[in-house]
Amino acid sequence: MAGGEGDVKLLGLRLSPFVARVRMALDAKDVTYEYVEEDLAAKSDLLLASNPVHRKVPVLIHAGKPVCESRVIMEYVDEAWHSCAPNLLPVGALERAAARFWAAYVDGELFAAWGRVMMAATEEERAGRAAEAAEMVAHLEEAFARCSNGGAFFGGDAVGYVDLVLGSNLFWFEALRRMFGVRLIDERRTPLLAAWAERFGEAAAVNGVVTDTLVGMAVEHAKKLRAAAMTNK
Repeated sequence: MAGGEGDVKLLGLRLSPFVARVRMALDAKDVTYEYVEEDLAAKSDLLLASNPVHRKVPVLIHAGKPVCESRVIMEYVDEAWHSCAPNLLPVGALERAAARFWAAYVDGELFAAWGRVMMAATEEERAGRAAEAAEMVAHLEEAFARCSNGGAFFGGDAVGYVDLVLGSNLFWFEALRRMFGVRLIDERRTPLLAAWAERFGEAAAVNGVVTDTLVGMAVEHAKKLRAAAMTNK
């Protein structure tokens, strides 16, 4: 195992895809770490001291020093444990730039899009929101064809940076399917991503982080969010 006992701590929230990707990145690198679940309604002093700007998770604490923001943390993990395979980011400069672009696209565009699907007030609105999200997923289907170079993952033969960023949203995609029958990744529209999602779910780095229990928790949390939103209208 990489890292020493007590060297690495992760402050997180199980239902956060941003936390899930960091946990999977650490697991992919075989890094030993202590996971601390935060209560965002009563944030710990450690969280507030470690991330005073945004006051949110995830926060990685390595040798007493905090690193914030999930994609920044993933790059830090890749560099700090560079001798541990696999490399999360590609080696080539152009490929690294492409990976960063698509990861930012997932977080900046797709994350908000599936959130709008979940919170839609009517079936008509949800259908429109789902169509918008599906169009974004179609761009990622094309990106996979280019970035994977014929491999099983965006990172080629091993799970990499974009795989973890997109894959960390999959349990919420499944929650949307269970709640509303919305399939954002559909083998008819996006066959490459559908096959990728199945492989990603079987990857060693995902085991223990994303579970069926977590999907159920996401469904219940989404119901509470929707109920609160309806009450406040």
